[in-house]
Amino acid sequence: MRTFLLLSFFPLLISSLGFTQSAGVRGILMCNDKPATNVKVKLYDEDTGPDFDDLMDSGKSDGEGRFSLAGHTSEFTPIDPKLNIYHDCDDGIKPCQRRITIYIPNKYITKGETPSTIYDAGTVQLAGKFAGETRDCINRV
Repeated sequence: MRTFLLLSFFPLLISSLGFTQSAGVRGILMCNDKPATNVKVKLYDEDTGPDFDDLMDSGKSDGEGRFSLAGHTSEFTPIDPKLNIYHDCDDGIKPCQRRITIYIPNKYITKGETPSTIYDAGTVQLAGKFAGETRDCINRV
């Protein structure tokens, strides 16, 4: 029983003892060359093993398809920031949402709570098919 409890709290202990790192991302989302408005976006630190991904920030694209996210978390090793985009562009009436993941390069990771550089994902055309694209039914902002 003690081993189970120790293993259950180990990821929390590790993340609380690490050093604070941050990342940020911005971009423009389009659907068939029109601004993709109100699209859900989330910035995560991707974790492996028994730990879950750390949500660092979330939001939605504005009326022009623009979004900007920034957040921080604590880890012993460099964080692995990623942007998840949840959308219904060119999706018909299929259940759930399409999920696209964009990995943020390591050079955009900053020590401390505020990122000193922001990764510009550019203009993302959501109508196309993306390698590694999945469907997500339980995401929330």
